[in-house]
Amino acid sequence: MTSLFLTILNMSITASYVALAVMMARFLLKRAPKIFSYILWSAVAVRLLIPVSFTSSFSLLRLVQPQGKAGTGFMEFVPQSIGMQKNPVVDAGISGISRFINSALPAAAPASSANPMQIVLWITSIIWITGIVVLLFYSVLSYLKIRARIRTATLVRDRLFETDRITTPFVCGFLKPRIYIPTGLSEQELSYVLLHEETHIRRRDYWIKPLAFVILTLHWFNPLMWLSYALMSKDMEMSCDESVVREMGDRIKGSYSTTLLSLAVRRSGLGTGSPLAFGEGNIKARIKNILAYRRPSPWMAAGSMLVSAALVLGCSANPEPLAHPPRLSSQPLYSGYDMEKLMENKTLYVGNHIKVGGLIGGMPRPNGLEGRGIELQTKAQPYGVTVYYVANDDMAVLKDGPNSGEAFYRNSILMLSLIDNVDWIAYSIADPAGPNDGSAHTFTLTREQAEKMLGEDIRSYGKDQTNLRQLIDRLERLNFNETGSTV
Repeated sequence: MTSLFLTILNMSITASYVALAVMMARFLLKRAPKIFSYILWSAVAVRLLIPVSFTSSFSLLRLVQPQGKAGTGFMEFVPQSIGMQKNPVVDAGISGISRFINSALPAAAPASSANPMQIVLWITSIIWITGIVVLLFYSVLSYLKIRARIRTATLVRDRLFETDRITTPFVCGFLKPRIYIPTGLSEQELSYVLLHEETHIRRRDYWIKPLAFVILTLHWFNPLMWLSYALMSKDMEMSCDESVVREMGDRIKGSYSTTLLSLAVRRSGLGTGSPLAFGEGNIKARIKNILAYRRPSPWMAAGSMLVSAALVLGCSANPEPLAHPPRLSSQPLYSGYDMEKLMENKTLYVGNHIKVGGLIGGMPRPNGLEGRGIELQTKAQPYGVTVYYVANDDMAVLKDGPNSGEAFYRNSILMLSLIDNVDWIAYSIADPAGPNDGSAHTFTLTREQAEKMLGEDIRSYGKDQTNLRQLIDRLERLNFNETGSTV
């Protein structure tokens, strides 16, 4: 759940920058038809729904490009490994914001079983899920109340229904959208309402708005997304208003505005995520827009379309990765150990099973053994790791001599140097075809034994590849016959 929340959080941060770009673009396009502003919000929706995208040199997100996973298709401002970092770091793409956030993040506490940041993420994930449940419950309840009020509506014609239990017209229905109107509308008011709501139906707005609310529910913790939802709804309604004026002519501006004002949705009326209501949104702004609307010239329409398409493309694309100096090649294997893999999976916490598995995968395994998984002891100290093997080749096992424990003790010491808070490492080797009827050989080494053997804190060897090679060289010279405990 924490991993899912971090993915949603990164998508929300990316969408926030896109939303800010759209808001600025709306200001530049304020004299253009509102349909173009409405289209721009599709870029925000893409960012909120899809975690990965294509890369392009035209991307407008180049200015806020995080360093983490550039070029992978995923904009990662908050790393998935933040819960395991010694000093949690967020790259918000803007240095000032990053410094402010990072100063408030809790540092690691290696003596504990879990990083404080892990606890923060877990609690935040629970709050996030709770918020989603509450909003969905509220939305479903509101919709059921509306359906109850229109259950007795009377069919007038086609998909037009009339009832005295509502005060404003609206479109309701996902598969078969219907227009519901209150009783008492004049023929003139009805003509405006029908044209407005038919525009919604023709553009499939009765699908778009509920989908937008579901997306908002996933990202409810982001205030910019609430503002974006409100502005998107406003642009949706304004573009429909303009469609009515364009269809019926400028002469109806005054009467249409009067109708809009008289049928405005009251605050106690339909809720967020409700069906498309005729009088929904900022009525004052919509009336001003209606009175100021002029049919655009072909050149303005073409230019607005070009600008909108370019902005949607630029906001939907990820920036190409920044150029980095070539890395110096390092020797991947050293005495059978994958040095790069070992350093990549170094971790503060034994509870990070992905990192622990990566460390085991970077170490040589004696011939004749097959891996059977790992078990992590993280409930209480001492914390430990048990690595399970099964023997599949008795001759190879006897030849390599794993019963002496030498290979396992050597690997154990390396793991103790690379896992900061682990107290012991154990290897359990089952021998189903052996003389002892499948009994298991167990080799255990504690941190105390390892440090007594080497005379120092072995975690100092896990700093870098150079120190780790020195540790491997020392271990190859040690005699393990008298070390460790065997069962």
